[in-house]
Amino acid sequence: MWQFWLVASGIFFIAEIITTGFLIFWLGVAGLITMCVSFFTDNLMVQATVFVVCSAILILATKPFVKKFVHKKDNAEKTNAFSIIGKKAIVIKDIDSIDGSGQIKVEGEVWSAEGSNGSNIEKGTEVEIKDIDGVKAIVSPIIKK
Repeated sequence: MWQFWLVASGIFFIAEIITTGFLIFWLGVAGLITMCVSFFTDNLMVQATVFVVCSAILILATKPFVKKFVHKKDNAEKTNAFSIIGKKAIVIKDIDSIDGSGQIKVEGEVWSAEGSNGSNIEKGTEVEIKDIDGVKAIVSPIIKK
């Protein structure tokens, strides 16, 4: 029966290489542990129990550790259009909430813009980019103290 657990572990390790989720790896380790147990007992129920218990313990024990090193999508570096959110810009064409026209310049690029909460913003005003909606930057004026 040990051959079954060895093959199962190999399949789990190959699946881990393909998925890179660092979850299936622990099933492979549990399979190897169960393979060692199979040298001492032929009882399939004992082997299945060892596999399930070892898998659960390994996954639950390492979850906090893995969270530290596996980057979430939320923490990933923002790229493309979303990289300008939070940056300051200058209004180069009045932002009018009625006709939806207006432009800003940020990092040398010109963007269509609209005011947050439908506000009108005059040319020359310094604004902060709050969000991106389609191809428009949603901005609000920076209030200087």
